Amino acid sequence: MRETLTASALVKTYGSVHALAGVDVGVGPGERVAIMGPSGSGKSTLLHCMSGILEPDSGTVRLGEVEVTALSDAARSRLRRDRLGFVFQDGQLVDELTAAENVAFPLLLAGWSRSKALKAGTGWLERLGLGPMSARKPGEMSGGQAQRVAIARALVHEPAVVFADEPTGSLDQATGHEVMQILTTVCSMSGASLVVVTHDLKVAGWCERLVEVRDALIHDDRVLRQATS
Repeated sequence: MRETLTASALVKTYGSVHALAGVDVGVGPGERVAIMGPSGSGKSTLLHCMSGILEPDSGTVRLGEVEVTALSDAARSRLRRDRLGFVFQDGQLVDELTAAENVAFPLLLAGWSRSKALKAGTGWLERLGLGPMSARKPGEMSGGQAQRVAIARALVHEPAVVFADEPTGSLDQATGHEVMQILTTVCSMSGASLVVVTHDLKVAGWCERLVEVRDALIHDDRVLRQATS
């Protein structure tokens, strides 16, 4: 499902420190947006507020017709489970589960039967070239393979937006290139928007827009390339 994500006048403070000081940013349906900035600039806080993980002190976040910032904690959790996908730097896979079980996990939380969820999870692993890895646990895979499992998990429930926080931060350059190619390709094929927080210009180069955050404000917002889909 293609939906617009918009954040308006977001403010978030930690004590006397402003992490966000009135930020406005939007992500169009199917758009790929990179968020960059120095350490402590507010870029990760922006991602967490836009994805409903954190609640801003003021301002609004909307996904389509839903005002995310007006939802209860429980409703935001359901929104993240049903309509958003996440890829983190370390993958955050469950060590005790197989690759197929990790991918199927969001579907199991949504009430799917185990057999149906595992079939869908295995299907996504096959799409990403990991079919033979379906029975392996995270400790039995390389970092790049584990990140591909995390990408499959993020896309298995067909989210409107995928959020990726430093998705290549723990990978070597070649593996990071492969992961970003896969991530952007599968998001484009599924119609999901992609929001990537990164410190790496090469990673940002996989996106169509670059939003630079400095001192808790948007410093720049520019087009990197024309949309390809």
